[in-house]
Amino acid sequence: MTKIGGFILSLTDTYTLNNGVKIPVVGFGTWQTPSGAVAEQSVYDAIMAGYKHIDTATAYGNETSVGAGIKRSGIKRDELFVTTKLWNPDHGRKAAKAAIDASLSALGIDYLDLYLIHWPNPVDLRDRWADANAESWLSMEEAVQAGKIRAIGVSNFRKPHLEALYQTAKIQPAVNQIFLNPSDLQPELTAYNTDHGMLNEAYSPLGTGKIFEVDALKSIADKYHKSLAQVVLRWSLQHGFLPLPKSVHADRIKANTEIFDFEIDAADMATIDGLRGVAGLAQNPDDRPF
Repeated sequence: MTKIGGFILSLTDTYTLNNGVKIPVVGFGTWQTPSGAVAEQSVYDAIMAGYKHIDTATAYGNETSVGAGIKRSGIKRDELFVTTKLWNPDHGRKAAKAAIDASLSALGIDYLDLYLIHWPNPVDLRDRWADANAESWLSMEEAVQAGKIRAIGVSNFRKPHLEALYQTAKIQPAVNQIFLNPSDLQPELTAYNTDHGMLNEAYSPLGTGKIFEVDALKSIADKYHKSLAQVVLRWSLQHGFLPLPKSVHADRIKANTEIFDFEIDAADMATIDGLRGVAGLAQNPDDRPF
């Protein structure tokens, strides 16, 4: 990873996961991107803008369109890092195995770089979530051994979910993808993840629309002659997180890559760190109705 003063300099720089797999430091998110032409075009635009890391999920309903955008780009498969996720109805040994194959088929690729359990405690499995995660994880481990997946991890897991998974996992999770932005740093969870060898991936790194109305962020953005989004993404990198910005507009997709030519000073980092709650907080996965 190329660094000056300890900070990342390029969209193609990488973090190294706990199994040695290298993952590009910024990913292109596709949550809430509608399937069809919009998803295909946005993924194509992202790859043309220099993104090498594409993040999707079965639950997003757009894997086929994401795959079409990847194919249209003409970029060699081994030059891209592709992530998708196991959704709630597909937990369990047989169902997870089938879901992995279905995602590969939908995306039109023969292996995944990263596969995550999307949600730790689905409402229909609330009385046996730990067993369901263990069964799903076993199928994911088998897919790694079969060469279908390079790295496996989780999303929205908290400490109790991870501790339960560790009881049976032979392969330790490489990533925990969580709601992570200036509105919710989740400091205890991110520290736990780091201490256990997991990379903190930040979904919704720009929070919700409310974050763009925060005066403190506007002032900091003006100071660095950057957009508010660029400042927040840079903040994420300086914390060692991996942000997954999402957009369907080509100009914003490109602008979100222009975050390597400045450094936020310590005082401004502290100001941003203190913005808890300005744009919502992470949901508790144990009480969500899905």
